[in-house]
Amino acid sequence: MQRQITSFSQDQDSHWTARLDCGHLQHVRHDPPLVSRPWVLSEEGRQTQMGTLLDCVQCDRSELPGDFASYKRTPDFTEMTVPAGLRADHRTAPGVWAKIQVQEGQLRYRVPPLAVDTVLTPGEPGIVVPQVLHSVEPIGAVRFFVEFYRALSL
Repeated sequence: MQRQITSFSQDQDSHWTARLDCGHLQHVRHDPPLVSRPWVLSEEGRQTQMGTLLDCVQCDRSELPGDFASYKRTPDFTEMTVPAGLRADHRTAPGVWAKIQVQEGQLRYRVPPLAVDTVLTPGEPGIVVPQVLHSVEPIGAVRFFVEFYRALSL
């Protein structure tokens, strides 16, 4: 999945990483002849790459960034109270991840852009990737909630 570079920092080994708009970090080394990124060696060069798209395999795998924390939770929903907006394709705001937690029953979770169509159960949460269309559909009696995550620095 393509994500925009929003900032740069160095890891513990002084290698440059790009922070992507999803919250993941990705190394952006200049390591000729394998990888040629001379722009990473200067502040000016890095600034020219702000907004550039990089492929984020962690988003493809629906991996919640490790430095994100929960900041909000919905009330419990049932098959009778699930909002219509959650049943239709919708997306979270930029930089906002979510975890769908089923407490009882089963909930179908669809993410068309990632070719995901699965059934969530207690102990098997659904991870919502920022800005990616998704929907849910109760399968019989169900009780669930959604927990939202963002970067700790916010």
